[in-house]
Amino acid sequence: MSHDIQDRGLLRFATAGSVDDGKSTLIGRLLIDSKSLLGDHLSAIEAASRKRGLSQVDLSLLTDGLIAEREQGITIDVAYRYFATAARKFIIADSPGHAQYTRNMVTAASTADVAVLLVDARKGLQSQTRRHAYLSSWVGIRRIVLAVNKIDLVDYSQQRFDAIDAEFRAFVAGLDFTQVQSIPMSALNGDMVVERGEALGWYRGPTLLEYLETVPAHQDDDEQRPFRFAVQRVVRVPLGQAQPGSAYADREFRGYQGTIASGRIAVGDAVAALPSGLSARVAELLVADRPVDVAFADEAVTIALDQDIDVSRGDWFVAPGQRPKPQRTVEAEICWFDAEPLEPDRPYRIKHATQSVLASFAPPAHRVDVESLAKVGDPGTLAMNDIGRVRLNAQKPLPFEPYRDNRLTGSFIVIDEASNRTVAAGTVV
Repeated sequence: MSHDIQDRGLLRFATAGSVDDGKSTLIGRLLIDSKSLLGDHLSAIEAASRKRGLSQVDLSLLTDGLIAEREQGITIDVAYRYFATAARKFIIADSPGHAQYTRNMVTAASTADVAVLLVDARKGLQSQTRRHAYLSSWVGIRRIVLAVNKIDLVDYSQQRFDAIDAEFRAFVAGLDFTQVQSIPMSALNGDMVVERGEALGWYRGPTLLEYLETVPAHQDDDEQRPFRFAVQRVVRVPLGQAQPGSAYADREFRGYQGTIASGRIAVGDAVAALPSGLSARVAELLVADRPVDVAFADEAVTIALDQDIDVSRGDWFVAPGQRPKPQRTVEAEICWFDAEPLEPDRPYRIKHATQSVLASFAPPAHRVDVESLAKVGDPGTLAMNDIGRVRLNAQKPLPFEPYRDNRLTGSFIVIDEASNRTVAAGTVV
């Protein structure tokens, strides 16, 4: 069993959709039917459901953990849950449905391998359905599940499912998904979530869990890309001051900690440091404070070099023959989160990987109409939840790359210095 888990690896998936489409109930069903819930946790949820006067367990309570969410019956923040089956390990990010929480959905989707987008079979596609589909594609998700939920409330109608599926596929045809999997389901009753159930005999595709257990993860692609590593922390351990039993307990040690954004690195490989351009070779690699010979994309590692070079937090290690070209000006798409609209040419602070610099934006070239995917020219500014094309001018050169090539070097967030609010997220085109 453990061999299967290691072979399939970790899958991160985000759930999204409009309010009341059943995202939290779906996750509760996944956890219960996959036997991933402790007995005392289930007992607590059952007691809370009885206290509300409900005749059956309210599965949404498993993820709607904030007091405000429970009082209002909605999901406000991003709720993360971990579970595992015999085939794979999973991290779920359940994002809000309300439009004012678009930033939370972007946060949830930005590290996901798959998006599970719910629609209510009675209502069909909504504005938020289209917005979340666009945002899923925008943050680099290439596989999406259309979960047509509450199919029991339309008498398990295949005709209704087929109509919603056709409308959705027509909409996402202009986006960058490589796979669209539509699944009819009833999260409340459990049909086609983990078990197939008795009422959807006309559907021959996988259940949601069957699909998630077999779909490829992002890191499978990221390992084939050029090596990129942003230095998050420089570790210096003088001789005799290391913890007993550590990999550098009997010597002086200097290492660089961070997470591999893409590619792989092995002991003996050459790396180039940016912005200095100096090169060295990897003398040691540590994962969880243990020596390894090779490390891969998405792993948190400590890298020790065979010589001292000038490297600090915010610098990069890259493959010497595949260096990104530092740039001050790039074209980008940004999703504006804040109630105060974008002010072109005003200074903002952008955070790019582990670096933070001042930057400004030229007036947007266009805004995307998420209902039709049309580009609306010369919008002047971007309001809350708008997505548009801008030119970013940074105070100093940064190793920007197109987002389609690397999710870390190709992305940034925008911070209002006066309020310290995160007002936007962006991707380099």
